[in-house]
Amino acid sequence: MNRTPKLPARIQRRNAQFQQWQALLTNRRKRSRSGQMLIQGVRPLSQALEHGVELIALLADDRPQRSRWARDILERAPAPIVELPGELLAELGQRDEGPPELLGVAALPGDDLARLDRLLRSAPSAGDRRGPLVVFDRPRTPGNIGSLARSVDALGGVGLVITGHAADPWDPASIRSSTGSVFAVPVLRCASHLEVTERLAARAAAGQRWTVVGLDEAGGRQLSETALSGQVVLVVGNETVGMSAGWRESCDQTAEIPMGGSASSLNASVAGSIALYEARRQRG
Repeated sequence: MNRTPKLPARIQRRNAQFQQWQALLTNRRKRSRSGQMLIQGVRPLSQALEHGVELIALLADDRPQRSRWARDILERAPAPIVELPGELLAELGQRDEGPPELLGVAALPGDDLARLDRLLRSAPSAGDRRGPLVVFDRPRTPGNIGSLARSVDALGGVGLVITGHAADPWDPASIRSSTGSVFAVPVLRCASHLEVTERLAARAAAGQRWTVVGLDEAGGRQLSETALSGQVVLVVGNETVGMSAGWRESCDQTAEIPMGGSASSLNASVAGSIALYEARRQRG
């Protein structure tokens, strides 16, 4: 992947480099091809730095006064600093109220399945405080991915796996809605549920069995009556149609969240968050 090893110290206008960064905001293919993403916001950038995300560039304007947060980052400068005019920085920050202090251009994490193997091998054991490994099946909106990643982080999940044809977890909308939690917990993408279930079968053959629990609108056990502690994979389905047929067949059990009122369903990330909270409650 292209990591853009040499960068100018200052960009004055909308040149080719600026246009490449601008494309990272909306063009998933260009994010994938370049191996880069744009990080907006104080907390997401702080989380990325804290958790060792590879920074390619720090983008700043030439303002005379900076916050302590920005000064600290620029003083230790984990990547080349590129200055831009305020109006260009505001465009990349997608802000109407003026430019942000800093933006980060970072390398995309890998989706190699060795990361999934490591997650499964590090399963919670008896008495472990960690929660389920969460699978989000074919989510349509980046914001829902970010929101669920935030709950996985807050409620102690092992990690988040995105399966099937799905929105991009490295879309700026996902990163913002996660408030940086996509950098604090392992997040990876798998092309199919089979990439996950085949590894679950391999772990079971090695004596480490995971229980797969799928969230469903109806027909399952009450969530509070479903065992969610220990080695559990929690599957959250697509926002509109729920779990795929492949995941339904792979579930050891399904669980439903009791609902009242006139709402026909819960937002997928909300449902996943409720289940994560129940898993945490069961762990004490």
